Amino acid sequence: MTTRLAAKHAIARHVALRHATLRHASVRHAIAVGLVLGGVALVDGSGPAQAQGKLEARYSVTLGGVSFGQGNWTIDVHDDQYTAAVSGSTVGLMRIFTSGQGSSAARGTVSNGQLLANSYASSIQTDKKYDEVRMLLNSGAVKESIADPPSTPIPERIPVTEAHRKGVTDPMTATIMRVPGTGDTFTPEACKSKVGVFDGRMRYDLSLSFKRLDKVKSEKGYQGTVVVCAVYFTPVAGHVPDRPVIKYLTDLRDAEIWLAPIAGTRLMVPYRASVPTPFGTGVLQATQFVSVPYPHRASSNSVRSQ
Repeated sequence: MTTRLAAKHAIARHVALRHATLRHASVRHAIAVGLVLGGVALVDGSGPAQAQGKLEARYSVTLGGVSFGQGNWTIDVHDDQYTAAVSGSTVGLMRIFTSGQGSSAARGTVSNGQLLANSYASSIQTDKKYDEVRMLLNSGAVKESIADPPSTPIPERIPVTEAHRKGVTDPMTATIMRVPGTGDTFTPEACKSKVGVFDGRMRYDLSLSFKRLDKVKSEKGYQGTVVVCAVYFTPVAGHVPDRPVIKYLTDLRDAEIWLAPIAGTRLMVPYRASVPTPFGTGVLQATQFVSVPYPHRASSNSVRSQ
């Protein structure tokens, strides 16, 4: 019993650290429960005027059907700049194993429809540990980064080089997907993406592939179609290859994210994320998903908001 409680505590603490949650929670934006919510900002060549809208969403996190945490996510996108912020905390029975709260924020520019991060910050406080990451980026390259505490320097850890810090984005921006083209956004193309992510300690790739279309109905806000994508995790540097959690996430083939649109844009973000764990399926689910286009522009998606 002691071993099982210790294992649950380790998983709960890992989720709190990776999801600011959301990570969630990433929710430092990651895919839920020990993975990261992932995605990529894609250029469709149609110009920055197609990305002007705002999202205010609220999420719940469960592990094996037990309430684990909750978080709020706000995204604000204009012609030439964007901001995104998330905050989350553990709730319910999971407070028996760990108590934590955190927040993450990213901001950057919009250039020819592409989201380019300039800064990222994440801070997470648990019962026994404080974790903080700050980064400055320019044109897809990490110029400065601080992680406190830093990763333990052990021989087995694959070092992060300057090359690993190029061609990447932060965990928050990585969850905002841009659908290429000018037509319907609810297409398999929404899942055709691969993105390099640097989270301040680790460099990894997230790949998406199309699975199906589905329907959702929020308690408040969006009701309609979502695009369901499979998510695959590939560690690149900053990790210890033989660690069980790395092997588990690398071999995982059943993780999903459900993408819903931000009104007035061609951007889509996770409405739901799920990943199996040894203690049941971890699920991040939107309970409120309210998005609106800015008045000077009509929505390019069939979105019902409140």
